[in-house]
Amino acid sequence: MKKRILLIGGNFYPEPTGIGKFNGEMVDFLASQSYECTVITSYPYYPYWKVQEPYCKRRNWYTKESKETTGTTPIEIYRCPQYVPKVPSGMKRILLDFSFCLSSFFVVLMLLFRKRYDAVISVAPCFQVGLLAVLYKKIRGGKFVYHVQDLQIDAARDLQMIKSPWMIDLLLKVEKFILRNADTVSSISLGMIKRIARKYKREIVFLPNWVDTRSFYPVKEKSKLKKAYGFDQEDKIVLYSGAIGEKQGLEAILYTAHALRNHRSIKFVISGSGPYKQKLEQLKDRMLLKNVVFLPLQPFETLNEFLNMADIHLVLQKANVSDLVMPSKLTAILSVGGLAIVTAHKESSLFEFVSRHELGILIEPENQSALTSAISKVLIRNANAGDLNQNARRYAEEYLSIEKIIPDYTLYIQ
Repeated sequence: MKKRILLIGGNFYPEPTGIGKFNGEMVDFLASQSYECTVITSYPYYPYWKVQEPYCKRRNWYTKESKETTGTTPIEIYRCPQYVPKVPSGMKRILLDFSFCLSSFFVVLMLLFRKRYDAVISVAPCFQVGLLAVLYKKIRGGKFVYHVQDLQIDAARDLQMIKSPWMIDLLLKVEKFILRNADTVSSISLGMIKRIARKYKREIVFLPNWVDTRSFYPVKEKSKLKKAYGFDQEDKIVLYSGAIGEKQGLEAILYTAHALRNHRSIKFVISGSGPYKQKLEQLKDRMLLKNVVFLPLQPFETLNEFLNMADIHLVLQKANVSDLVMPSKLTAILSVGGLAIVTAHKESSLFEFVSRHELGILIEPENQSALTSAISKVLIRNANAGDLNQNARRYAEEYLSIEKIIPDYTLYIQ
């Protein structure tokens, strides 16, 4: 008999990046393996921070849709209304999560009276939906699997997005209740696993983010790709591609661009969408930078060529988010064999991961001179990057394909 799986998560297909992308791929894979899958989610808004077409006309009410897969049973998707702030802040993010948790409660309530699910998977953020999974487990049974993509509460506290001590304390108590009631808790990095285990004294399963190594692969002729995107063939491209928010510290790119402004062949490209993009564009204008280009988020169909265009990829984070999040963009960079400059503390799992497997160039977070020096060393002084590109692609093929990761994870939902 087919196993029935219910996923509750605020981000899902067709969001092109981040948690929504991974949730969508996970459910697609489970459906292809003959699992009967149902999803409770919101309308796609990330990373644009507004509901996207064609969903924007229906965003204020519930809808149900069906998604065909390579499996025998289509994925059943319930979309719930949700407050989406145009400019997210700490309090507005709380309202966003609370609104989805509240609206999805009514769908969970309805499903309590229908055929039973064998397992409920909830994905944080938003962490509060774990309460709905606990509710379902208490009433109908089945396994509860809680997957942590982002240590949301810790990040909100450490980045001062939520400054109220009593609010942080309340959120941590809710999180503790959820984790105690989960049959399996998983997370995407060893550093995050250590932090969760240290707080709640329980076993955490390692479920790293994956990459489609067939869709993302190295392309040799970079000069033609550069020309296709409007650059000269001789240009050296330093690329940041992904969400544009405060926790990345992307203003560092502009200061490095200013420092290297006399090297006209070096171009800095910031591609993506997010609440911080407008501030960066304003900073660029104030600094009169001509070597910085902002581009929109690239469509999936051309993303492999776009990533291959870059000579250097930037994976940046602020110092105080070490081991609170794991940069999801890194998997695609590794898969195309990209040369990445990664900011990470020496004590972090990200540093240990990149260092142990020799996957990129490591520098301290928020160290402006180190970032400028690393880029200069590669693009101006032509320093030999060794086997970093080959190591990146090899690691992606051997360890990061979805076919190697998900089958082991399904043991926890049997």
